[in-house]
Amino acid sequence: MLEGLLGSEEFHGLMKKHAKEVLEMLLKRGVNFSILTNIADVTFDPALPSHISQNFKPITMFFLAGYTFESAQIYNGRISFEAGFGSDNFGSLVSLPMEAILQIIIEEIPVFINLSAPPKVASVPKERGIKRSMEALMSNPNNHNLIKK
Repeated sequence: MLEGLLGSEEFHGLMKKHAKEVLEMLLKRGVNFSILTNIADVTFDPALPSHISQNFKPITMFFLAGYTFESAQIYNGRISFEAGFGSDNFGSLVSLPMEAILQIIIEEIPVFINLSAPPKVASVPKERGIKRSMEALMSNPNNHNLIKK
């Protein structure tokens, strides 16, 4: 039953909408935040040099503060922001779809957790979609106390 809910288009749509609404509120109120996402869903323009991109983990967190926060925009179902990477502060426009946001975090506390299995994951066995969602949730040590053993 849970798998059917997490993999449904309806639940996925609600999570996507909720992520967008939370981000819009945070941007409007000027509240800095972090986004936890699967790096495979993120685009960089210009592309990052390999000596920088090779250091990203599969689940990566982006902290939006200062100029990065000020440059953030939401449009066409995506959030984008400018950020500097590496010791040279290599500038790139970071962009990702709303459904790729696994968590939104404020001061180390998750305020949004997306447990939906996106359509591209829903087409694989349900166990893998649930496992991916759970791995994303558990990648933040602060979430360990949310799951009852």
